[in-house]
Amino acid sequence: MKKVRIGVIGVGNMGSLHAAYLREKRIPRAELAAVCDIDASKLDRYTAVPTFTSSARLIRAGVVDAVMIATPHYSHTTIGMDALDHGLHTLVEKPISVHKADCERLIAAHKRNRKLVFCAMFNQRTDPKYATVRSLVRNGELGTLQRVNWIITNWFRSEAYYASGGWRATWKGEGGGVLLNQCPHNLDLLQWICGMPSKVTAFCSLGKYHSIEVEDEVTAYLEFPNKATGVFITTTGEAPGTNRLELAGDRGKLVVEHGVITFTRNKESARAFSRTTPHSFAMPEVRNETIPAGSGGLQHPGITRNFVEAILDRKPLLAPAIEGINSVELANAMLFSSFTGTTVELPMDGAAYEKHLKKLIASSRGAKKTRRRAGPANLNASFGK
Repeated sequence: MKKVRIGVIGVGNMGSLHAAYLREKRIPRAELAAVCDIDASKLDRYTAVPTFTSSARLIRAGVVDAVMIATPHYSHTTIGMDALDHGLHTLVEKPISVHKADCERLIAAHKRNRKLVFCAMFNQRTDPKYATVRSLVRNGELGTLQRVNWIITNWFRSEAYYASGGWRATWKGEGGGVLLNQCPHNLDLLQWICGMPSKVTAFCSLGKYHSIEVEDEVTAYLEFPNKATGVFITTTGEAPGTNRLELAGDRGKLVVEHGVITFTRNKESARAFSRTTPHSFAMPEVRNETIPAGSGGLQHPGITRNFVEAILDRKPLLAPAIEGINSVELANAMLFSSFTGTTVELPMDGAAYEKHLKKLIASSRGAKKTRRRAGPANLNASFGK
């Protein structure tokens, strides 16, 4: 194979973006070979390639070598499994599935077809800021991780946004709110940089700022295997909002904000200094560094280019889709913790959360909901009882 023929399944906001840069030939050795959407009116602009209103027909048509899946969340699993089981390399938008049990089903399909390239659209991994921070943490320059805080509240969305699609912000259509739509990137980066926590305790508010039935505000407490702690705060109801990632280790502190990485380095380990200093109120000496990192990165085209290179050249994937289960599990654990009023230990019981989600779907009365916090005091209300 000298060129990868790619079919885009779902040409809404994200799928049309992917189709555009493929059609503009911005990805070397790749071409847009087919487009699919259940809404036939969205296909009118794609006159130069075969079009389909059924993903199954595209997958079986023999006109593509790979697919990009940019449909509503639940069908990431079913379409992804179908594509893999029919021999197509697969790139799936985030989240790879709505819940952990579906992630496991999708990953099982890849295990049945290990020769196929299976990638996730975690385009923020191409951002030099986050790649640099990951390198500093993983290479030990921060020392032993003690704390991570991420305030990511600049995801403001209006009522018009939520009204733009009937599947949006519903348990049945989207499977969640800010955690499943806006924050998969942040949750992926959190675990990519720091590893997975072992415990999650969270408070999720449902429709606090919008007339929706899912979460639009989250505050979560994390505990890692080495007893480091974390706080993750997000919402779609705050303006102007904040995006500040702060990591503390015994060798210093890293802050990422306004596109700048600031590293306050301890000249010696805080733990070692604490054990050896004779002074009660002394602190390690520090030096401040501003670490250069390029802006933005290659983003979506960068992940797609890497996907094509993995198919043609066996280049390692920057965002293997099997790692997508981690961000989904974090989102599920936060919601489950809030609904049950308990601390959720990871790895979590995917089947238990799937059962809970099915109850939410069955009791859903649509997107217009009374504002409330998900928690044990109003658990029955959240089930529509």
